[in-house]
Amino acid sequence: MKVRIGLLLSQIVGMAVVFVLALFVPAGTLDWPEGWAFLILMFGYTVGLSAWLLRFNPELLAERMTGVGHPGQKGWDKVLLTVTFLAFFAWLVVMPLDAVRYRWTGLPAWLSLVGAVLLLVSFGIFSLTFRENPYLSPAVRIQAERAHVVVSTGPYRVVRHPMYAGFALYAIGTALLLGSGYGVVGAFLLIGIIAVRAVLEEKVLVQELPGYADYVRRVRHRFLPGVW
Repeated sequence: MKVRIGLLLSQIVGMAVVFVLALFVPAGTLDWPEGWAFLILMFGYTVGLSAWLLRFNPELLAERMTGVGHPGQKGWDKVLLTVTFLAFFAWLVVMPLDAVRYRWTGLPAWLSLVGAVLLLVSFGIFSLTFRENPYLSPAVRIQAERAHVVVSTGPYRVVRHPMYAGFALYAIGTALLLGSGYGVVGAFLLIGIIAVRAVLEEKVLVQELPGYADYVRRVRHRFLPGVW
C-alpha cells in the first residue's frame, strides 16, 4: 500500500488548523502559552511519528490514513468513532473557555507541568505501540489483505490495548497542561467512550482473529495492569 505524500501533508495541516481554531477562537486570544505549548508538543510528535512510519512502516502509515471508512470496518465502529470525534472536538472547545476566557475552574499553574509530563509519557507509549503493532488501524476491522495476526510483544505483554492506555494519559495530560478542570472531567468521559470501544473491539477480535482468545486468557487486563 503506497503512501500518498500529498494526502499525508493535507491531513496533518488540516488537523493543525482544526486544533488551532478549536483552541484559540474560544479562548478569544492568542496570548495563551499553554495552548501553544500543547500544539508544539502535539504536532511536533505527529510530524516526527509520520516521518518515522513513512521510512520504516509505510504500510501502517497508509492504513492509519485510510482505515476509517474502509469497507471492512464494522458498522457500529463507524457510529462510535463519529461520537468520539464529536466528543473530542467539544472537549477541545470547552477547555479554552474554562482555562482562558471564563476561568471557571482555575487549576494551579504547576499542574500544567504535570500535564506536559503525562503528555510526553503518552507519546512514549504510542511510539512503543506503533513499533510493535503493524496492524494498528484506526478502524475496527480484520486486515486479511495484510495477513493480520495477533501481536503479543512489547507493551502488548502488559495490557491488551496499550494505545488506549496511552490515550488515557494523553487526555488527562492535555487537560492539565491547558489548565482546565472541566477538561479533566471531559478526559474521563472520553476514556469511558474508548473503554466501551475496547470491549466491543475485543468481541470482534475473539470471533474473527485466530489466536486472540488465547491471548486474552494470557494477558488479563485491557488498560491498567492489575485493575482493568
